[in-house]
Amino acid sequence: MTAAIAVAALAAGLLAGCADDSAAVRTDPTPAAPQSRLTVTVDPDGKATATKTWTLQCEPPGGDHPDPAGACAQLAAAERPFAPLPKDVMCTEIYGGPATATISGVWRGAAVAASYARQNGCGISRWDAIAKVLAGAAG
Repeated sequence: MTAAIAVAALAAGLLAGCADDSAAVRTDPTPAAPQSRLTVTVDPDGKATATKTWTLQCEPPGGDHPDPAGACAQLAAAERPFAPLPKDVMCTEIYGGPATATISGVWRGAAVAASYARQNGCGISRWDAIAKVLAGAAG
């Protein structure tokens, strides 16, 4: 009886070892979809006469944006780059020009819908924090 138990234990160990080896060899041939894919639209004069639109993919950087690597790096370093300005924030009354921009899509798996304008000091700071994403456009 003990010999039968020993053989069963040995067989179970061998089967478990085979299962572990085969799991380590398996690979998924389908690459994961990008976690960050954005559409960036910039209107430098605020009149929709020279509007530019780019796609920006991060992880890995790509799309038709002029500098996807720089734009993705700047977004990654920015603190809450798509958060709107709080309603109760006080901003300097400095006009930064008529430029406006929108960014929509997905950033790190979360939906994004953000608008930017250079209408006051807060808007200018928010714009400048992601200027590479907006491809240097300003009003």
